[in-house]
Amino acid sequence: MALAKVLSRAAVGISAPPVIVEVHLSRGLPSFSIVGLPETAVKESKDRVRSALLNSQFEFPPRRITVNLAPADLPKEGARYDLAIALGILSASGQINPKALDNYEIIGELGLDGSLRACHGVVPFVLAASKAGHRLILPNANAAEASLVKTAHCVGADHLLAVCAHLKDIEPLARIEPRQHLDTTISEADLSEVHGQFHAKRALEVAAAGGHNLIMIGPPGSGKTMLASRLLKLLPPMTEDEMLETAMISSISQQAIDWQHWGRRPYRHPHHTASAVALVGGGSLAKPGEISLAHNGVLFLDELPEFDRKVLEVLREPLESGSISISRAARHAEYPARFQLIAAMNPCPCGYHGDSNVLCRCSPDQISRYRGRISGPLLDRIDLHVEVPALPVKELRNRDAAESSHDVAKRIAAARILQYQRSNKTNQALTEKEIRQHCAINDEDANLLQQAMTQLKLSARAYHRILKVARTIADLAGSENIAGAHLSEAINYRRMDRGV
Repeated sequence: MALAKVLSRAAVGISAPPVIVEVHLSRGLPSFSIVGLPETAVKESKDRVRSALLNSQFEFPPRRITVNLAPADLPKEGARYDLAIALGILSASGQINPKALDNYEIIGELGLDGSLRACHGVVPFVLAASKAGHRLILPNANAAEASLVKTAHCVGADHLLAVCAHLKDIEPLARIEPRQHLDTTISEADLSEVHGQFHAKRALEVAAAGGHNLIMIGPPGSGKTMLASRLLKLLPPMTEDEMLETAMISSISQQAIDWQHWGRRPYRHPHHTASAVALVGGGSLAKPGEISLAHNGVLFLDELPEFDRKVLEVLREPLESGSISISRAARHAEYPARFQLIAAMNPCPCGYHGDSNVLCRCSPDQISRYRGRISGPLLDRIDLHVEVPALPVKELRNRDAAESSHDVAKRIAAARILQYQRSNKTNQALTEKEIRQHCAINDEDANLLQQAMTQLKLSARAYHRILKVARTIADLAGSENIAGAHLSEAINYRRMDRGV
């Protein structure tokens, strides 16, 4: 047989579209060509495949070899097609039975000695192949990632010879077992370690319960970073689907999955010098950025005004849509970005505006310019605006037992259960129709909200966000309806809109 077909998959964002590797041997002068929109690493496969076959004691056919990666209009990148091409040549030349490749999908980079090396983006590949009902052959170096997809039938190998022995039923490869171990310890940092700041702790609890975005404003050393670092311990554990989504993004981002802390929600803390591409993703190959790496977790932006304003503005659309679409001249990719934004900032350039203990050296014009680095539309998308004042010395010496993260997390988990029973999502993600259905208030509270909107000059977006926060506060209290106290507290979290 002079024609062989091997199944594989490309990498386009977090999707893995199918690719058919067609290998044809024909008469003519010996040559080796790869077509089907391959980039440089794919074109170089012919040299790796040739050496791997010869060093594995296989015959390299002295014929005209044409490899087509179909569909031809889909860009192909990376060395993931090496093993599929090698098996295609062996099948077309009759060195292995072509039927042995039926119902298999192949991925793997070849070394010159025939050894198999790890590839990036394996988790989306395995998930797509599993949904298609196909079995997989991949390098053992990717076995840990493949084990995350419990429905997949995968076998791993270290060498081309081991793959061929498996296909010839000489020495079958062992199936990769699903991963069982999860890290149930979230963090040692506990909310009880934060002295005072009861208002900020309450805001953090509301933010965690409803998945709301939060900004904290206060002088240096008031505890903003401490509070943010303790949010993870308040959030409910990830579901299996969420863990798989997080693993898919880590897999395609070329960042190693943190197996030691596997199962934890991601916590990303980029420096304020990060570029827009680093934050939202991009580059020539359209890789995911920090907001996608924080998917299903927390993105903490400390010293918010120190970020470049253009960098911060790119967050506006992802905060609304929960995804980011990256378009380049030859490529397009869409990544999920449902993250919880926690931001922190000082009230002025010197940091001590409003602090009774330290004199502020900033002029009103300096303070205005400093706060003006954060645009109104971005602030409008942040649900909770909380002041974190300087902590009195007597609070630091207070030895009274504070509420632990475990106790607060139990209330948050109960509130989350109510939300998912009601709408199968967190309150932060409620649509306008769902807000009208689940966030109804009486006439008296509606008048209160109308007065607040007028006095604080809030937008229609802020109106809906206040209602969603009030719904979360009611859930924490176990109330079926939003009461006046719940609405008043939610309005209180927007009082700093005009002051920042």
